[in-house]
Amino acid sequence: MNLKQLTYFVAVAEELHFGRAAERLGMAQPPLSRQIKQIEEELGALLFNRGRNAITMTQAGERLYQRGSDILRQIEDAKLEVRRIGQGAEGRLRIGFVGSSTFGMLPNIIKSFRANYPDVNLSLIPMNNAQLHRALVSREIDVAFARPALKDSEFVTRKLGEEPLVLAVPDTVETGSRGMANLHDLTAQNFVLYPEYPRPSFADFVLNSCADQGVEITNRVFTMDLQTALSLVAIGEGVCIVPASVASGTRNGIRFCKIEQALAHTELSLNNRLDEQSVHVRNFVKLAQSVARKTL
Repeated sequence: MNLKQLTYFVAVAEELHFGRAAERLGMAQPPLSRQIKQIEEELGALLFNRGRNAITMTQAGERLYQRGSDILRQIEDAKLEVRRIGQGAEGRLRIGFVGSSTFGMLPNIIKSFRANYPDVNLSLIPMNNAQLHRALVSREIDVAFARPALKDSEFVTRKLGEEPLVLAVPDTVETGSRGMANLHDLTAQNFVLYPEYPRPSFADFVLNSCADQGVEITNRVFTMDLQTALSLVAIGEGVCIVPASVASGTRNGIRFCKIEQALAHTELSLNNRLDEQSVHVRNFVKLAQSVARKTL
């Protein structure tokens, strides 16, 4: 018995009339009767009691109707789910991101995507750039927010925006009345850098930017992520150069200052695999770019 035959049987079971069932199915009555007879012969069970004026289901027919209706309903549900996933209305999207992006436009992008696609499950996974690169290559994530771009010929990279660097200092450190920090005046301080490994990383970007301005950072304290770096600053273990968007979040024990030296700007990028065909990724990228343009 195939699915088409099961559909025929359910129609007859619900109508309890071969003529009405045939009309409902858009076919003639004799072929429908032959199909039901073929099902009965294949299953070795009588499904309908055929009277002169009416038909009724046998016990075997009632059981097949119960099970068959469930099967057809599950198939329709599966078709609907697959269709919605194909349209991007359901499914999942795995998003990797560097920690500093949570202070910028990432929260607005996530909120906007959830509002537009409420039935798509989002997995949000914090990573450093090296981890993001490996996860994209191995297809453990679908998109990656990196700082700066991930370098790979198999990736598509879109610049979402750039921002200056600022200095996070303990609130006990004096930086002058102008609220501007001169890095030459702070070389005695520990500079907290992240991540410690793998390298090169954002830490090297900061070190190179400072070196370009003639600032040599000798007292270096490495840690693994932005949050730990800020915690070390808050307890007075040093200062830390961070993207300007990080200053939008208040944190006890820390003051954020502009830097007198013209350090290079840092970029936030959105990356995905070149061969990625998912409608979820296409929808997310399009929405992220729209949010980024409005934010900038």
